Amino acid sequence: MEEMLLPWELIIEILLRLPVKSLIHFKTVCKSWLTLISDPHFASSHFELAAACTERLVFVSLALSLPSVPEFRTIDFNAHLLDDSASPTFKNMFYRPRPYDDIEFLGSCRGFLLLELNGIFCVWNPSTGAYKFVHPSPVVTGRRKFFAFRGFGYDPSTDDYLVVQVYHNKLSGDYATLVDYFSIKTNSWKEIGATPLNYRQCFSYRNSTAGCFLNGAIHWLAVCYDASIHVIAAFDLTERSLSHIPLPLNFEHHDFNPSFLRILGGSLNLCSLGRDSLEIWMMKEYKVKSSWTKTVVMPIDALPTGLFFPICYTKSGDIVGTNAGARLTKCDVNGVLLEHRFYRTGSSGSKVAVYKESLLSLPCDTKQAGEDD
Repeated sequence: MEEMLLPWELIIEILLRLPVKSLIHFKTVCKSWLTLISDPHFASSHFELAAACTERLVFVSLALSLPSVPEFRTIDFNAHLLDDSASPTFKNMFYRPRPYDDIEFLGSCRGFLLLELNGIFCVWNPSTGAYKFVHPSPVVTGRRKFFAFRGFGYDPSTDDYLVVQVYHNKLSGDYATLVDYFSIKTNSWKEIGATPLNYRQCFSYRNSTAGCFLNGAIHWLAVCYDASIHVIAAFDLTERSLSHIPLPLNFEHHDFNPSFLRILGGSLNLCSLGRDSLEIWMMKEYKVKSSWTKTVVMPIDALPTGLFFPICYTKSGDIVGTNAGARLTKCDVNGVLLEHRFYRTGSSGSKVAVYKESLLSLPCDTKQAGEDD
């Protein structure tokens, strides 16, 4: 029987629609497939086909034994939380030469995560295992500084990824808001002068300085110190400028009730956790104040510990979140508990993040997990 061979163009179209995990495995099929799947243009085309890219939740799990050794775990949050097959463990990640015991997620963009490991930045692709450490900024080294915000995003105009720091120089006396950023492409830091307005961190319960990347900008919940109002500070990565977005008209920030930003359903969402319920406001049209809509008012009294910090929506519309350190929880928008699983995941969201699987690489030299640093 004559062997039937598919045209190379058809093979490419098929591979473009396969999940990342399968493509990494298929690199071993033959040299031509290895070359194709390793090609940056193939990776970019694959990422643009959203159907082939699975969104996953990654978190730092702390062992109960002492000394506690952190492990990275990822799950498909559309699967059951109790499904161990959906929860591979990344062990011995970035250990140099001892385990990092202080780990925070500070941003997510195009399949990459920005981590802070004992005060050191690291950009990591969990799908491929490639990572890059970012050396400290020489601009702020040695200064008395207070970091208000950190974040990570992509500038399509230069095909570059930026690590962004927003801070105040205490020695200046006026506490002006300053920004510096690290360009992955040029492997260097650059400082931006004082901004026209002064932005400060919102000091609410378990507040995080991590940013949310959307529409080419990194966003943080902030206080506009000059106007004494709460806003969403936004750093545009193409314009390299800091501005702000108004909060919903009827939204009130209380220092003793946690308020925080999330990217849910592909939109900017403002969450407010009260004593008895969780409110979620969605900005349905970006930067249009009138488009803020209260989409969820969810009672939380039936949930474990009575705390719930949403992380992501599932395809069926349920919400996955954490209760600030003990477990992952899945519930519906009416507050009905669907699933929960005990993990020592750390604080409210700072050790949990969502990323989209990708084959994308950084425009610089990177290392693979397990290589010496």
